[in-house]
Amino acid sequence: MNISVMTVSFPLDGETLKEVTLLCEEATVHDYRVYETALGVPMAGSFETKGFMVLAYEDDKDVLVGVASAVDLMGLHTYEWSLVVTPTYRQKGIGTTLVEALQAGLQERGAEGQLAVVIDGSPFGHTFIENKGFTYSFSEATLETRAESVKLSKDVEITPYAGEQAELIAIYSEAFGDLPEESEELIAFNTSTNGRKLWLARKDGEVVGTVTTAQENEIQWVTALAVHPNCEGQGIGTAMLSFSKDYASKIGAKFVMLDVEIDNGKALSVYEKAGFMKAQQIDYYVKH
Repeated sequence: MNISVMTVSFPLDGETLKEVTLLCEEATVHDYRVYETALGVPMAGSFETKGFMVLAYEDDKDVLVGVASAVDLMGLHTYEWSLVVTPTYRQKGIGTTLVEALQAGLQERGAEGQLAVVIDGSPFGHTFIENKGFTYSFSEATLETRAESVKLSKDVEITPYAGEQAELIAIYSEAFGDLPEESEELIAFNTSTNGRKLWLARKDGEVVGTVTTAQENEIQWVTALAVHPNCEGQGIGTAMLSFSKDYASKIGAKFVMLDVEIDNGKALSVYEKAGFMKAQQIDYYVKH
């Protein structure tokens, strides 16, 4: 068995994207785990996404048998990466070959940091990544619910961001502990990236919360949801989630999804009360 490996920067061409999608679908059916999102496949065809894929082909059959994908989500030279090998070609050293080529690709691109992503319950995933010198860091749950028309709260007004930078930086600082420059980078990313919209929640005229929506085909992602600590327990988070479901239905999305750290019990409770259910868990690993 001869394996050829090639590294391709985003955006991928349509034919390659189709090959990667088919491989992910085959692995998903076999493992009952969704690989497309972890690999960033929906973003791989975009000129706006910074990243690359390592593709492993079996030469004799000219078929794609493994793929590793690294994405710089925030454009800050920190990459999240994951890989999958088609079920019939596992435990043949292809995963190791992919990791070696991916590490070379990260070095060539001047990566300043990396997180290895493993879907909880995926065959061999955790053992494999630990054997490559990575250590468990934290876990996130992906939650989902259906997009639907919702009767919105009259007490909380939600409007698009229109330059209220000082108020937003204060919320990010209080809710996330972000430095002002980190908040400015996040605001710039969420207001300049196609498909992403930054929203502010007001109560009695004051900015009390924020949420960002990001469209990805039939899925609308909810991210960077924050409520000012002085205003917690007033239904503001719930109002923003209801708004997100309603907005998703208006733009034609079918599902609303979000990621939350497993140990954030307070946030998990809010999301579950809003009708979100756990779809899968992602575990993150860092290099020794």
